[in-house]
Amino acid sequence: MAEHVLNAEGLNCPLPILKAKKALKSVPQGEILVVTSTDPGSVADFAAFCNQTGNELVSSSNEGNVYRFEIKRV
Repeated sequence: MAEHVLNAEGLNCPLPILKAKKALKSVPQGEILVVTSTDPGSVADFAAFCNQTGNELVSSSNEGNVYRFEIKRV
């Protein structure tokens, strides 16, 4: 299983979510999209996005001011 990565660092709301939504279309079902972002609002945004779309937020973490999300496409 290949890891799919989206760097959304430096982008503000709603761009990280919009880019993730587009990127997920090319991720095979059951695989993970890793998104990195510097927008603090993305923590709540990605939780809501996964809740609304049915995709699984596998993990959410931050290191410094970079947020990392692992989203499993279902």
